[in-house]
Amino acid sequence: MSITAGSRPDGTRPPAAVEEPTAAVAAAVVKNRVPGKASKAGKVPFKIRLRRDRTLILMTLPVMFLLLLFNYVPLLGNVVAFQEYDPYVSSNGVTAIFHSPWVGVEQFSRMIDDPLFWSAAKNTIVLFVLQLVLFFPIPIALALLINSVIRPRVRAVAQAIMYLPHFFSWVLVVTVFQQIFGGAGIIAQTLENHGWTGFDLMTNAGLFKYLVTAQAVWKDSGWGIIVFLAALAAVSTDLYEAAAMDGAGRWRRMWHVTLPALRPVIALLLVLRVGDALSVGFEQFLLQRYAVGVGASEVLDTYVWNMGIQNGDFSYAAAVGLVKGAIGVCLVLGANKFAHLLGEQGVYQK
Repeated sequence: MSITAGSRPDGTRPPAAVEEPTAAVAAAVVKNRVPGKASKAGKVPFKIRLRRDRTLILMTLPVMFLLLLFNYVPLLGNVVAFQEYDPYVSSNGVTAIFHSPWVGVEQFSRMIDDPLFWSAAKNTIVLFVLQLVLFFPIPIALALLINSVIRPRVRAVAQAIMYLPHFFSWVLVVTVFQQIFGGAGIIAQTLENHGWTGFDLMTNAGLFKYLVTAQAVWKDSGWGIIVFLAALAAVSTDLYEAAAMDGAGRWRRMWHVTLPALRPVIALLLVLRVGDALSVGFEQFLLQRYAVGVGASEVLDTYVWNMGIQNGDFSYAAAVGLVKGAIGVCLVLGANKFAHLLGEQGVYQK
């Protein structure tokens, strides 16, 4: 039995030796490896990205300027919440900020001791909870109903009719409800003509919170329908066909296919709605303020308007608005954290 060169006595070859890396290769690996950080290989330099995206940046500059001018610069005016602001102490209201005396947290202490503030806060929270329970699910249900319609023409007409009130002003919305549910409205007059006692829902303080919720549903539910229909359009029809082949009926397909597809959008809109909890409306309540009384219609937005614009107490109104904004930010962060716990993205990623 002959043994070839480089083979063992049993005829097998030994494993090939692993080639040791050269010093240059090892130095290059160590140089590009930073402990605790990912390698920056493949990252486009800032100058190249700036030159590549310069057209898009130039297009966004006007929007960024307007956002800065009308959304962020006015935030500097919140400094008057810590002053006894007097707009007449100087030639104009801006320079009056530098001449008004500082009072620290006196305005916030006054807010805590003000029973009118707590009454407005209570009405705001009650209306928010009511609208969250009654108003938020309605666009979802209507979107599912419209999506189940087979004929595209019928679906388009129904969507247009529901979306049309979104373009109406609150003056027109309140007028329409007045003509229907008011003391001289169609329903009350019809009941009186047939021997029944009429009613006036527009001046009923006890039912006011349900009235404004119905107005919000009629006016803005069409906008929510469009958002949810856009999410439903992205659902693959293969999922419905696979579920139908497995024996799932219409309700089970909606529960296991449609609603999971809507869950990210629902979580996002819910986070935004919770963050806007203390802003249940202004013009809608201001228009009906004297019909039902201040006790039923006063919310934080109308309270700030009444104290700041009507009474000229700008520092106190700024303090209330500052607290309202701070609570809104905390609610957004908390709701977004809860969305992350449920496995959704929310407003921003983890």
